[in-house]
Amino acid sequence: MRTVPEGRAVLEALRVPEELSARVPAEERGAGRDDVRLLVSRGTRVSHHAFRDLPGHLRAGDVLIVNTSSTLAAAVDGRVGGEPVVVHFSTQGDDLRWAVELRRPDGSGSTAPRPGGPRGAVVRLPGGAHLVLEEPLAPGARRLWWASVSVGVTGLLARHGRPIRYGYTAGDQPLAAYQTVFALPSADGSGSAEMASAARPFTAPLVAELVSRGVQFAPVTLHTGVASTEAHEPPYPERFDVPATTAWLVNAARAAGGRVVAVGTTAVRALESAADPAGVVAPAAGWTDLVVTPRRGVRVVDGLLTGLHEPAASHLLMLQAIAGEAALTCAYSEALRNRYLWHEFGDVHLVLPDDTPHSLDC
Repeated sequence: MRTVPEGRAVLEALRVPEELSARVPAEERGAGRDDVRLLVSRGTRVSHHAFRDLPGHLRAGDVLIVNTSSTLAAAVDGRVGGEPVVVHFSTQGDDLRWAVELRRPDGSGSTAPRPGGPRGAVVRLPGGAHLVLEEPLAPGARRLWWASVSVGVTGLLARHGRPIRYGYTAGDQPLAAYQTVFALPSADGSGSAEMASAARPFTAPLVAELVSRGVQFAPVTLHTGVASTEAHEPPYPERFDVPATTAWLVNAARAAGGRVVAVGTTAVRALESAADPAGVVAPAAGWTDLVVTPRRGVRVVDGLLTGLHEPAASHLLMLQAIAGEAALTCAYSEALRNRYLWHEFGDVHLVLPDDTPHSLDC
């Protein structure tokens, strides 16, 4: 048994070595998408498993909340004057403008930061299209700007787009590598700028096994924007939809003593946006600016399946709200000690309530 100090400062002091970034999809490293590791936390008790062991950690009556948003080929090459840029199309607004982020190509994805703007700048796009930067997404926003686009973005992305990727990956991957088994293409072409990656290891056979054991699946939709690249930067408003069938299923499961386990932070954000203070979920759709923090807490979600996040990422506030600070510090220390892989092609972390103490303290 080892004692792990508590506190946000301890989490922030953790450093993820570069070699622990998952550089290629799991199916290129092993036997398939589900060939990743599963870190299971129940309070400060931690155990190590394969993702294929997931059914053994859930039980009949549990409900998995899954995000059905599909991933867009949201990165497009462009030029501002003589400067080459990569445009990340993040989110479409109600006025049909797009929130976009400009990046500097650096030969390893589009990871080099570039300040947003200036106001009125014209970005030339393939096929004779262009966009005009109009204003920051929100007061004080540095990266994301609202832009008017001269053509339909759905067609532009279909012809000239590619998935957003960052420098820790080994190279470009086909769009299919960024879709989950739950992704459903939308009729209007809407989707997520980046993959809801916690669901990536699921396969159809694993879903079938879970259903056969009495675990239920409930869909929500949350179209994610571009990932935060600055420490503690909160997520921007995003479109979401919690259908009536999901609201009914979650309320019924909770009344019967089942656990609600979100697959990914996006599923948490969507479901918690549809819950009242007593934890009753109602159908809801629109925009959510909810940021789940330890102070706010969670009202519906009992557990979370998620990837491993950078120590200063704002997502860790949500994980602390679900797991608690001590449990999260313990889990991340164990993940580093056991060389788990980070990022969208990496390993996953299952956070469950501390009600089945069968594993050892970390």
